[in-house]
Amino acid sequence: MRWTEVGDGVLARRHEHLDLTLGLVIGTERCLVIDTGGDETQGAEYAAAVRGITSLPWVVVITHAHFDHHFGTRAFLPCPVWAHERCAAAMNDDRPEWVETFRREGKPELARRLAAARPVPPTDVLTAEVTLDLGGRAVTLLHPGRAHTDHDVAVHVPGAGVVFTGDLVEAEPAIGPDSHVREWPAALDRLLDLGAHTYVPGHGDPVGAEFVRAQRDRLSRS
Repeated sequence: MRWTEVGDGVLARRHEHLDLTLGLVIGTERCLVIDTGGDETQGAEYAAAVRGITSLPWVVVITHAHFDHHFGTRAFLPCPVWAHERCAAAMNDDRPEWVETFRREGKPELARRLAAARPVPPTDVLTAEVTLDLGGRAVTLLHPGRAHTDHDVAVHVPGAGVVFTGDLVEAEPAIGPDSHVREWPAALDRLLDLGAHTYVPGHGDPVGAEFVRAQRDRLSRS
């Protein structure tokens, strides 16, 4: 696990488990935690890591309902938890499949922790976009359209030229039964229109706009 500073007060934290990348944006009055990990143990570890960076009150945003991005949220309570309005309904959909996958792969502890995790529904929801004031820094949570899921949320930090994309951008796009492949390129165009210089995927290292364009083009040919 390691922190990467992608802008002034804007950090990404890589995790070996599923190559997950979580985010942190720091204002003068509060900080924004972007996704929380795949179970309550991982969430507690991430909360402690954030506390090693800042003692400010936090707000959580969930980029989408797949388990690895939000089953650690309980470690951050009490706090506001933002997500798209369709996120809550999908929060448990992939848990049984992944519990069985971990068991099959000989990872009983991960299976146990995932089975025991208690998802936290959002306290605040958005439909299209909302801007949050962190104190001296505005961040925009936006739903660019149906893509990886029907409820993806990206986080734009305009003052830093950074976008946290969740799984809208990955080294290899994860196309699942809840994906909308034909609409995905348009969602990526919306992110590219933001004019950021750094895009932080939900899995993997930060990338530039050319990487996002290349992924859009591959998906357009799917």
